[in-house]
Formats: sequence, structure tokens, C-alpha cells
Amino acid sequence: MAIRVDSVSAMTAFVQAAELRSFKLAGQQFGLSSSAIGKTIAKLEEQLGARLFHRSTRAIGLTREGEVFLARCRRILGELEAAEAELAQTTARPQGRLRVSVPFAGDLLTPLIGAFVDRYPDVELDIDYNDRLVDVIDDGFDAVIRSGEVRDSRLMHVKLGDFASCLVAAPGYLARSGVPRKASDLMKHRLLHHRFYESGKLTDWGPGIPDDVILPVALATTSLEPLIRLAEAGCGIASIPDFAVADRIADGRLREVLPHLDKKRRALRLLWPRSQYPLPKVSAFVKFMSDGLKSSLQKSTRQARPGRQPRTG
Repeated sequence: MAIRVDSVSAMTAFVQAAELRSFKLAGQQFGLSSSAIGKTIAKLEEQLGARLFHRSTRAIGLTREGEVFLARCRRILGELEAAEAELAQTTARPQGRLRVSVPFAGDLLTPLIGAFVDRYPDVELDIDYNDRLVDVIDDGFDAVIRSGEVRDSRLMHVKLGDFASCLVAAPGYLARSGVPRKASDLMKHRLLHHRFYESGKLTDWGPGIPDDVILPVALATTSLEPLIRLAEAGCGIASIPDFAVADRIADGRLREVLPHLDKKRRALRLLWPRSQYPLPKVSAFVKFMSDGLKSSLQKSTRQARPGRQPRTG
């Protein structure tokens, strides 16, 4: 199938429908009816000779062929957008849809995201809040904030700062259950864990916990947000990145437990697809968030009580 203007429009409609899982919602993005989107995709399926969606009266879902085609369409549309940006690089202002994935980070990101929207009103910010690992390019993101090392040569990245996890609990819980004085005391407490979405494994609580200390599991979640809320509600002790609870520790909603334990520091990074001509909206987001987050992470580190000098690695 030759790439024509109407083919590009059809691919754009297909991508929207696939991401939103709705012809109706996709149509609203273009000011069209759901039936118009349905007809456009039906014509595309006819041209391709393949069915892209499973359809029912309640929902739509991608077929296997649709999943493969979605990845291709994202790359094609991304290349077209990049080509347009190259031609207008000198005069273009940041604009258009910017799809980013960020972890839940307490009060760290929300003020900065709000400030970015105010600074760049022509950028439509589409945020995916989750704690799972994502494939920046194959999942169609313009930028991602995550911890850890970068091993994908297709990505550019900037280190925003370092952070460590700290053990926290509500003052009410500690008043009822007692304050742990050493790591082994944790075995007698209700512990709230973070579980990795992909592997199902529980997050390591750090080098300060001896190997012979068996950490009980009162509950586990795959997202930090409910974990923080549950700890704040007095349900137990949780291990949380310091930047996500620094404000709560500072104002007394949470107290740090065993602050003297060793802490392993990790890097928080901003990643985006490598390009010789980065889109203005991506460049603006990278610079704005890098400047703001570096300052915020340094402040969070000062607010969270560090205890002894933490380990690095």
C-alpha cells in the first residue's frame, strides 16, 4: 500500500482508536463521529487485507495484526513529525501532543508539570502515571522518567539526581505499635511492600536490613501512591523513595523509622528517543523538567532525614 495523505490520516485515526480503545473517543480528537472513524479504519483494513480490531457492542480490542501495525504506525508518524520539525526548527515553538510516562512521585512532579503546562500552552501533555518499566520507543513515548541505568543505545538521557528509600510510618501507628529501634524489630510490625508489576517480586528494602531478618508482608501494591496513602493512614511501615515523602516527613504526617540504617542511593533519569533534530516540544520538556527536578531532588534529600552517610551504587 502506497503512503498517501489519506493513508496517513487513516493511520492517525487508527493509532488514536487503538490507544483510547474507543472509536467514539478517537472521533472526539478529530471532531468526527464514531461511525466516521469506524468507516476510516474499515477502509484501512480493506486496503491492508487484515483485520486490525476485534469489535463488540461494548468495546474494541487489537488483533495480533493490529498490535504489529500499531507499532509500525507509531514509528511512521513519529518520523513524519520529526521530518516536519527539521524543516521548521528555527521558528517552531513547542506545540502538539507530548506523550510522557512518569512514576508516582508524591508531590515532586505535580507542581513542575503544572508549571510546564502554564509555560507552554500549545503543548498537549498526555501523561501516563505508572511504576512499571516501559519501552520508550516501542510504546510510543516522547519522554520517560525512571530510575536505574540506561542500556538502550536508541535513547538520550540526563541524570536528574540521586535518591534513596526510607522507612516511614504514621505517628499514630508508631504510638500504637511501638517504634522499632533495630532492624530485627521490623519482624514484629505490619510492613507494607511495593511489588514490581512485571516480575511480581517485592522491592528490596535496602542494605541496612540483615539477611537473617525476615520481613513480614501485611500487604503489597504495584504502585507507590496507595502505599504512601496506606502508610499515612496508619496501616504499617513502608519503604518509599525519599523524594515521594519528603514533604510528609517535614510536616509530621509521616515519621522516618530507623533513620540510621544504611541507604543505597539510585539515579533518577529523564530519557527520550535519540534524534539529530529533537522536536521543540521534547527539547522544551527535557530542559524544563531537568532544571526543575534537579533542584527539587536536592531539596527532598535535605528534607528527608538521612541518618548516617548512605552507600552509593
